[in-house]
Amino acid sequence: MSNRHLSRTIAMQTLFEWDFNNRSQKLQEVNERNLRDFAPGLEDFAFVENLVRGVTKNMAAIDENIVKYAPDWPIDKITVIDRNILRLGIYELLFLREVPPKVVINESIEIAKAYGGESSGKFINGVLGAIFRDIETEEDDIITPEKIKNKMNNDQKNNIISI
Repeated sequence: MSNRHLSRTIAMQTLFEWDFNNRSQKLQEVNERNLRDFAPGLEDFAFVENLVRGVTKNMAAIDENIVKYAPDWPIDKITVIDRNILRLGIYELLFLREVPPKVVINESIEIAKAYGGESSGKFINGVLGAIFRDIETEEDDIITPEKIKNKMNNDQKNNIISI
């Protein structure tokens, strides 16, 4: 298991426990205990802490995306495990943006298969896949100097009259 996969798993376990207990525990204490108990050899504690902190800091926006991309599933009806796997995936896709989106989605699916229910992997894939498609579309709509240059070149080529 790679360090990043283990880090995501620890972050998911921390968020799961915190959410399952109605957010009554101190998140930092839960995270430290999980790191100590489940990842004693892990060297990159900062990545786990960044994931947990990032999700909690951006939870309102993340949850809005869950509601938008899983409209048939009220957020409180999504299993605690799936909800927190989605939160991590959405955080990485929309806010962190360090890892290629397809890697984030694959990692999320693998964690869902390992810890979620029978259909968790498909559910996670569907929601994160829809977000990814929208990200790609939005990025295609962004006008850059390179796109302007290419469009001008194409327009010039199309206006050439052949003899």
